[in-house]
Amino acid sequence: MTELLSSLGLPQDIGLVITIYLIVVVAAIWLGMVVWAYRDMRARSRDRLAQLGVGVMVALLTLPGLIIYLLMRPRETLTESYERSLEEEALLQEIEEKPTCPGCGQRVRETWQACPHCNTRLKRVCTHCRQLLELSWQICPYCTVPQPGANTADDAGSERRHARPSNVPESTSSIYAPRTPPRSSSSSQPAEFVEGD
Repeated sequence: MTELLSSLGLPQDIGLVITIYLIVVVAAIWLGMVVWAYRDMRARSRDRLAQLGVGVMVALLTLPGLIIYLLMRPRETLTESYERSLEEEALLQEIEEKPTCPGCGQRVRETWQACPHCNTRLKRVCTHCRQLLELSWQICPYCTVPQPGANTADDAGSERRHARPSNVPESTSSIYAPRTPPRSSSSSQPAEFVEGD
């Protein structure tokens, strides 16, 4: 280096200063690579051994070690992974089925007895233990007390089919009665078997 500087006509003191400057720059770049790789691995993994291993690899191999680390490092940081898990959890909570009012379709809470938007009755209170019950339940699942006035859809449907409407007079109520097949007049007398015919 001194020969190069003397051939250029520069004094040896300036050559020494330039050499020291270049050594300091190279050492700073080397140290910066080691520190950056260690901090980057610390942001991507909690494993202390992996963090130290990356720092030693970059310190020993310098630029090739840094390239190897860049090819093999984890894809996302711990912060990115945590934020992604929070987003997934928020999406799952939105996907969960939330109760809606059967009358108006607005969202309601599980503890509401009626819809505040359209006044549709949603639940009722047990006559014995005061727990909220579905309207169709015939018995309280908490205290096993039968509930008055609880009809299932099948029972209500069968009552509606066989009941005579209130505006129809009794004389015409035969059309609402269940139909039975008509009996023929010949079947009212027992048949006799005659031999020889």
